[in-house]
Amino acid sequence: MIRWPGFVAITLALCTALFLAIFLSGGPAPSSAAVGTDPYQASFGICFGRDRYSCVVDGDTIWFEGRKIRIADINTPEISKPGCASEERLGQQAKIRMQALLNQGSFSLKSIDRDQDQYGRDLRIITRDGESLGEILVAEGLAERWQGYRRNWC
Repeated sequence: MIRWPGFVAITLALCTALFLAIFLSGGPAPSSAAVGTDPYQASFGICFGRDRYSCVVDGDTIWFEGRKIRIADINTPEISKPGCASEERLGQQAKIRMQALLNQGSFSLKSIDRDQDQYGRDLRIITRDGESLGEILVAEGLAERWQGYRRNWC
């Protein structure tokens, strides 16, 4: 049976050995967040009123640093002029989920073949660690992949 002084000595020796191993190896391996592969980060709210800087309009439209961005790889249900109550409900869920995803950490904005759409919105795919945030909404049933036209969600 190990007594208290022996336990303390063994614990101290193990901790010292672990510290030295980490220190001599150059420290812990950096995580992808520490490396900084995704350059952008902001605190996103829900868009209200005319002053829009970094906020979420709906599941596929955001404002980031004063620029209006249409998320190019998805289409989400409408909330401004929904075709039915279920479309509006699903659209609200998509908006809240996109806000949560954006606020979870840094992200990248990937350009596509066109810089802007017909409404002057920047067209971008939003990714984190190479994964599309839009695809997460698709997998969760809150969006569909963009097919070049809006579908009827009712």
